[in-house]
Amino acid sequence: MTQSPNAEATRILNALGVTFSDGSLAVSSPIDGSELARLAVQSEVDAAEAVGRAGVAFDAWRRVPAPRRGELVRLLGEELRVAKNDLAMLVTLEAGKVVSEGLGEVQEMIDICDFATGLSRQLYGLTLPSERPGHHMRETWQPLGPVGIITAFNFPVAVWAWNAALALICGNPVIWKPSEKTPLTALAVQAVFERAVARFGTEAPANLSQVLIGERELGEALASDPRVPLISATGSTRMGKQVAQVVAARLGRSLLELGGNNAMIVTPSADLELAVRAICFSAVGTAGQRCTTLRRLIVHEDVAERLIARLVKAFDTLPIGDPREAGTLVGPLIDEASGQGCMAALDQARAEGGEVLTGGERLDRAGVYVSPAIVRMPGQSAVVQHETFAPILYVMTYTDLEAAIALQNAVPQGLSSCIFTGSVRDSEGFLSAWGSDCGIANVNIGPSGAEIGGAFGGEKDTGGGRESGSDAWKAYMRRQTQTVNFSDSLPLAQGVRFDV
Repeated sequence: MTQSPNAEATRILNALGVTFSDGSLAVSSPIDGSELARLAVQSEVDAAEAVGRAGVAFDAWRRVPAPRRGELVRLLGEELRVAKNDLAMLVTLEAGKVVSEGLGEVQEMIDICDFATGLSRQLYGLTLPSERPGHHMRETWQPLGPVGIITAFNFPVAVWAWNAALALICGNPVIWKPSEKTPLTALAVQAVFERAVARFGTEAPANLSQVLIGERELGEALASDPRVPLISATGSTRMGKQVAQVVAARLGRSLLELGGNNAMIVTPSADLELAVRAICFSAVGTAGQRCTTLRRLIVHEDVAERLIARLVKAFDTLPIGDPREAGTLVGPLIDEASGQGCMAALDQARAEGGEVLTGGERLDRAGVYVSPAIVRMPGQSAVVQHETFAPILYVMTYTDLEAAIALQNAVPQGLSSCIFTGSVRDSEGFLSAWGSDCGIANVNIGPSGAEIGGAFGGEKDTGGGRESGSDAWKAYMRRQTQTVNFSDSLPLAQGVRFDV
């Protein structure tokens, strides 16, 4: 028999050695709305003290060689492997993800630890020729300082790991402010991190990673503190704009991963069976609550009726229910406000000329469960241009590929995009400089499910930040140009003479 979410969460937290003080913040499971715990909320003073402790940790940690810092991250990956099943179930209990998605999220954490461990030996700079005899120049990368990480409920642990693994190997401590909707997973990950620190030894200073539990005011305190040179924030565009203004006012850095309104273009030559599978996962995975969720389907009119009929049939058979149960593919929305937002969006779509072909109904059970909806729209109206965090797929048709690409690009967000086609010409056009304007562009796979080896992020209202692969590590470091004179004279650049 399935345990109650509260009993199961308590078991996991005890097994991981998580302790916390009771307080005013009620943490509920979206599975049935039941309360999991009550946590004490920290104050702005607590945030300031955490930053001070992080500063002390930074002074010690930046002196540890980068490959040694990578060893700590390697040990974190090992500890995450041991705790994978428990952490994944806690993600399911607190965020409502189906079991395989919870496991996948923890696997992302493990993967980024592997990636960062190797990267700790590859923080390359440049050597440059100098115009002055007996001189050489180089550009090098130095640790930046404490990094503030603000995460959202929909990826309650993976996004922290993307940032923390890179920040740590770059020589920086981290301060984590998780979503107030999913703080238990943050406390569990912190406990796992402390296990890795204990194995690593005394080279790791205290307070390399700290967790701050609270709501918006705590995030604002972290963002406004000049002792935190980088704030990495994941969430809505509205939140990101507020964070960016606060950080910019003190000339700090922000790394923003914000909203997405992702599209798929389906051409006449597309493999429709493949497209149906990709659409189903991309549109309804995590109950439509991913930043990379497929929200707009732009289909050539020659194949639209066939594809829509197959999609309606597939959506009508999607198993909806308790995300812990085998076979469930669609779990709950995070809370009642999300359910109301979903229903309001469907009402607005109808008012703007849309036809709900299937789904969009609230299930009569504890928790907020809705059947994934397909809505045929006459055009890209206001509701289509808005990101609704729910399993709603808006379908539009096109006749000209360039017009379809223009339609895809004509939204404020620019995170992920894809095209399904059997034409090299169409796929390469989509990937060209005049094609998709998104940070992620895929061919014959959906917009969701990125790997950590590639830089993750988007343009426009998505914020412009990049996390994880490629050279994203540079965001967590400061660049320094160094010039060394190994001669016995002092020539000046550009031929300037200043004889004294």
